[in-house]
Amino acid sequence: MTSTELTREALPQKIKRKIKQGLGPWGIFLEGFLRNPVMVGSIVPSSRFTINRMLAPVDWNTCKLFVEYGPGVGTFCRPVLDRMRRDATLLVIDTNPLFIDYLRRTITDSRFVAVHGSAADVEAIVRAHGHEKADYVLSGLPFSTLPEGVGPAIAAATYRVIRKGGAFLVYQFTPKARSFMARHFKRIDNALEPINVPPCFMYWGWKDEDEG
Repeated sequence: MTSTELTREALPQKIKRKIKQGLGPWGIFLEGFLRNPVMVGSIVPSSRFTINRMLAPVDWNTCKLFVEYGPGVGTFCRPVLDRMRRDATLLVIDTNPLFIDYLRRTITDSRFVAVHGSAADVEAIVRAHGHEKADYVLSGLPFSTLPEGVGPAIAAATYRVIRKGGAFLVYQFTPKARSFMARHFKRIDNALEPINVPPCFMYWGWKDEDEG
């Protein structure tokens, strides 16, 4: 292959890199969606209205460990870190190495831990990082498109890992997630955020103090 042919072959890669750099986190998010759309809930990150409403019920004064499934490019990570105590930890879990690598490079807060893994393994991951329970778990994973058996496994593991008094916070674009949550969480609050693309169903599954 001649040098001219090599140059022609390399040109599209250079163009792709330039486009990705120009788009910033949106470029990373889009690439992650295109690589694995089944595991990414939306092609557009959540709106600030969704973020604020989802996080509003959290008691930040008592929160020591906040876990997020499917953090993407960190749309929720920075707002969570802004609200958290200085001695708390934000632990995020994603199966997409592209997102995990991006987050590790761009979020330098010492309270932040990014793990490449499955949300179904949340109990082992939490223990591996020195914790027994999580106070809150946030998920934007698309329960309606997850492989068979994965959704129920995640819901069950999440219920077990959350401390009494904590909650499972879920935002979705279909109401299917509620059925997975209802198998474990007796009390579920819900809302709809219209200022999001697309409009977003929101659920808060509470693990009450009096539960066995």
